[in-house]
Amino acid sequence: MSTPDPEPRAPKPALVFDDPLDQQSSDDTDRGWGERSDTGGSAADLKRFLDEKPPHHL
Repeated sequence: MSTPDPEPRAPKPALVFDDPLDQQSSDDTDRGWGERSDTGGSAADLKRFLDEKPPHHL
């Protein structure tokens, strides 16, 4: 009685020794941090200023 061949194993992930600080991460961009589109002009700027004004600037 012969033993069945073992199932092929998945290849091990390769080790990467690159410097991680050389690569841009998602935190290095302003995307997703509440920025608004550049359209709208000064009226949109005023609205944003009034929306984001700290409470002590009433």
